[in-house]
Amino acid sequence: MTSTVFKNARIVDPSRGLDETGSVIVADQTIVTSGASAHNQGVPDGAKVFDCKGKALIPGLVDSRVFIGEPGGEHRETIASASHAAAAGGVTSLIMMPDTDPVIDDVALVEFVLRTARETALVNIFPAAAITKSLAGQELTEIGLLQHAGAVAFTDGRQTIANSLLMRRALTYARDFGAIIAHETLDPDLASSGVMNEGLFASWLGLPGIPREAEVIPLERDLLLARLTGGAYHAAKISTAIAADTIARAKNDGANVTAGISINHLSLNEIDVGEYRTFFRLSPPLRAEEDRLAMVEAVRDGTVDIIVSSHDPQDVDTKRLPFADAADGAIGLETLLAAGLRLFHNGDLPLLRLIELLSTAPAKLFSLPGGTLKPGAPADLAIVDLDEPWVVSEADIRSRSKNTCFEGSRMQGKVLQTMVGGRTVFAS
Repeated sequence: MTSTVFKNARIVDPSRGLDETGSVIVADQTIVTSGASAHNQGVPDGAKVFDCKGKALIPGLVDSRVFIGEPGGEHRETIASASHAAAAGGVTSLIMMPDTDPVIDDVALVEFVLRTARETALVNIFPAAAITKSLAGQELTEIGLLQHAGAVAFTDGRQTIANSLLMRRALTYARDFGAIIAHETLDPDLASSGVMNEGLFASWLGLPGIPREAEVIPLERDLLLARLTGGAYHAAKISTAIAADTIARAKNDGANVTAGISINHLSLNEIDVGEYRTFFRLSPPLRAEEDRLAMVEAVRDGTVDIIVSSHDPQDVDTKRLPFADAADGAIGLETLLAAGLRLFHNGDLPLLRLIELLSTAPAKLFSLPGGTLKPGAPADLAIVDLDEPWVVSEADIRSRSKNTCFEGSRMQGKVLQTMVGGRTVFAS
């Protein structure tokens, strides 16, 4: 049995409300003990000892919304390359979206993802399966069979299901299997040809806008259906103050609903589009500053349950285009924690709450191992220098695609080491 001891660490474990100086002892793939009391346990014979010198030791991040090209789009991202990017960002588990070619809508594709991950990935990769076949919004997939094969959630990825009866049936069937429906809402008719947030800035740039209501109208419908069916509904990515108010009302009414937000929508606003910078073309679009501030408040007060990277690799052929013609999406696995730490450093979020949103809460929501430093838990963890400054550089990005919103950004807080199942998968 191999053992590793991390001593003199600032242990931040939201699952126990713990933020204290102490030690973490890992044996084989499991955490044996962690906290201030671990000082008294001594060092196991033959153990490797790391002096963290006050650096933070956190449960590995759990990113529940990651788009990967494989199969069908390996030039943008493979399961292996995404795992390397994740490890560098302190992400030890991720949920892969079904937007692949072919779509992850049958058991064989779920098994393919799991097998490929076992063979090539550095981190834990869990597949989400499609709600509808081919993401076409017409016919439900076999939710029970897909869950039994290993799908941990059901989503149509970037697509919004227009058919209300179909969504009702999806929530009902998922409820019977104890599964979660994660849905990204955008009314395609109301959004029309819009490419950024509707408002004065879009008018100045001469770009068609997407109104906030395009996000909220299908969301309101979904929340009504969640109340009707009793199904578990997760609003995958909200971005507006009115969406947050809608989620809060549904929760107060007792609906079984949760919500997530992309780190981009907590860190950036529509002004960042600047002079038609296509790396900032996202879905939902970057919103006004008042929406961003409302979303920060929503994560602080618990209206929003988790933060995701919404890692969405796009190559030069789809991004180096006029803004209106470019594809939506930005990578984010490597910058998720660093961008999130901006909220800690500027006083918007306590560190314990930030790590809960990035790790403990998504692990609990999707019933995944990890998200905790409790004894007996998998040894999925990251050591972080909360204060180390660094600059995001394209040359250092491990993802196959380079379309980051944070290129050239100055960050404060860097991952020094990532461990998955007791094995070090990244060290700076």
